[in-house]
Amino acid sequence: MTGDVFDPAQLSRCISCGFCLPACPTYASTGDEASSPRGRITLMRALQDGVLPPDDETLAEQASFCLGCRACEPVCPAGVEYGSLLEQWRVHQWRGRRRPLLARALMLIAEQRWLLRLLGLLRGAASGPSASATPTAGPPAVGAAAAAAGAQLLLGCFERGLFPHVSRAARLLDPTLAAPVRQGCCGALHAHNGDLAGGERLAHRLGAELPGIIVTTSGGCAAHLAAVLGRDRVRELSQWLTERAPTGELRVDGRRARVTLQDSCHLRNGLGVHAEPRALLRSVAEHVELPSAGTCCGAAGTYSLLRPKDSRRILDAKIDEIEAAGVDYVVAVNPGCLRQLQGGLRRRRSAVRAVHLAEVLTELAPIE
Repeated sequence: MTGDVFDPAQLSRCISCGFCLPACPTYASTGDEASSPRGRITLMRALQDGVLPPDDETLAEQASFCLGCRACEPVCPAGVEYGSLLEQWRVHQWRGRRRPLLARALMLIAEQRWLLRLLGLLRGAASGPSASATPTAGPPAVGAAAAAAGAQLLLGCFERGLFPHVSRAARLLDPTLAAPVRQGCCGALHAHNGDLAGGERLAHRLGAELPGIIVTTSGGCAAHLAAVLGRDRVRELSQWLTERAPTGELRVDGRRARVTLQDSCHLRNGLGVHAEPRALLRSVAEHVELPSAGTCCGAAGTYSLLRPKDSRRILDAKIDEIEAAGVDYVVAVNPGCLRQLQGGLRRRRSAVRAVHLAEVLTELAPIE
């Protein structure tokens, strides 16, 4: 028996009911039971019990093929924490040199704090203390100690280099947010790529560096930090702006813009946050709901880089929907999703713009 790969209590929750099957993107695309959450948990049990050897090819393939979108969790009647089980699985499958080389390289870069700071400075990401000397009071559910310490904007490890305008837009929406430039990575990248201990270590270090409430423009970072530091310490931007909603209207060619939202999988399935960004969009534009808005776009952290063909297959169907919806903008709440959508729309030479929620809310015109 292997016996020490998974938390036995988490692994035993699955009752093999099959409610997860329709929610799983990889099962939908293959029809293969092994590519479903139920099938993968069966493989996990076989590994845990020593029925399958650790180097079994199916174990390696399925641990990699899974998007980690956690769409199975909200529909599971037994409350299986599949995302946690997947992280434990990848700790085992991707230990040492078994971790994909590209994932190792990205994780190494994310730990170079001087490099992250330099990228942010060169690219013009947000920086500086709060524009207000008075700490920002958080939403009612935030603990008094966290609220008293004010709110800090998480700049993100790769977001500050790829999408520096997102953090700048967030500070325009709430100038009281501080944005310390010396902050490091939150550890989500590590936790999702087989280094759970490293992910937790980085999250705790970031929590000490950013006292009070951490406001993030990344759904994946929000879910990871909330799991490690507690939900009272973390707010995704749409949650934070609920009581600070901007005024105005998003217009295109003299009319109210048509917008749609692509959910962040971890934000929706891990934290249950999906109503807040929609409410903000409805207040400033005509919101169009995509049939697949709550399903993965194929970005899935490093997935689009590690398994580009599988990622593109999922994205292509998403782009079909977006173009058929007749919208002006598709809005993302996660930098990985934003990169994925922009790439897909660019390949199609689509007129639809993919933008981050923070960005679109700074483009409002006064209501006449």
